[in-house]
Amino acid sequence: MSAVNPYDFLDVDALLSEEERLVRATARSFVRDRVLPDINEWFETGTPYPKELFKEMGRLGMLGMHLEGYGCAGMGAVAYGIVAEEIEYGDAALRSSLSVQGSLAMFPIWKFGSEEQKQRWLPGMAAGEICGCFGLTEAESGSDPSSMRTRARRDGADWVIDGSKTWISNGTIADIAIIWARTDEGIRGFVVPTDTPGFESREIPNRMSLRASRVSELSLTGVRLSDEYRLPEATSMRGPLSCLNEARYGIVWGVIGSARACFESALDYSQQREQFGKPLAAFQLTQRKFADMVCEISKAQLLALHLGRMKEQGTVRPDQISVGKMNNVREALKIAREARSILGGNGIALEFQIIRHMLNLESVYTYEGTNEVHTLIIGNAVTGISAFA
Repeated sequence: MSAVNPYDFLDVDALLSEEERLVRATARSFVRDRVLPDINEWFETGTPYPKELFKEMGRLGMLGMHLEGYGCAGMGAVAYGIVAEEIEYGDAALRSSLSVQGSLAMFPIWKFGSEEQKQRWLPGMAAGEICGCFGLTEAESGSDPSSMRTRARRDGADWVIDGSKTWISNGTIADIAIIWARTDEGIRGFVVPTDTPGFESREIPNRMSLRASRVSELSLTGVRLSDEYRLPEATSMRGPLSCLNEARYGIVWGVIGSARACFESALDYSQQREQFGKPLAAFQLTQRKFADMVCEISKAQLLALHLGRMKEQGTVRPDQISVGKMNNVREALKIAREARSILGGNGIALEFQIIRHMLNLESVYTYEGTNEVHTLIIGNAVTGISAFA
């Protein structure tokens, strides 16, 4: 028998189609050539990745690739997940932009928008020529989005929106923002062009995570829009929550990329670094760490793949996606910390990449639903009793 491949211990590759492997090869080449050479410098200096990379992802068909029609690639859920994993192998900041564009900005237009809105926005967004962001979270409304204070009121034939949103990826480069607001008729969604008078965005400074990303605050003061900018089919909190479910699915896959990057860096280092006359990889405690890591990465891959196949069949439930988000992020963060320990003091050096992924994962651990929120979602599904209130 041939030796096992430590980078694909359970041969998950054999479960992918030829098309899915080709998609992976394209994404992997993009990350190797366009992201990895510069990502440490962007992270260290807090410089957002060049917007040209966003447009390149569009030219490669990665933006909204799981959506049908309107210039979107119409790929399967597994292919989309594979791309999310490979992009996050490079850095979670870029994967966050991918997720926000496809799952949080394009998906609500595709799912809840009018035909005119779809034709107007989606082709340009798929091409990377139009950038979107998603405005739901507020300073006083995080895990409980139904308590949002942003309000839209009717004024004749128009809507006037006042409020603010925070922790918004892509906010300062977005051409349109999907804004969720409270109205007299319930929660509604709006496509807000960012050049509309009264709309402002500003970068959130002093972040120690996702430093190569654009994370922003949005303010809307008397933003006036005609009714044609309202998403007509979004009529309750189910609208934004369904978008979050799409984004959470991408995270299930994405964090495997971070975990793999940390594992591979630690494995390479342990085989070259010697202590007490032998490589670190020869020590029993080090091998235990690698055994744990490879088990958790393999389980995360199988969980993501299973959820992806269910999604393609239309049978996956939101609480099942919560299992993937909670487990895979939690385990990826543990792997990053364990990998860092193998490198000792060098584990905090950017050249080995682990500390960057570890710090990024601290954000992923809490966005798109905190670990605690997903715990309660799963608990509710298991017991039939909600513990949120």
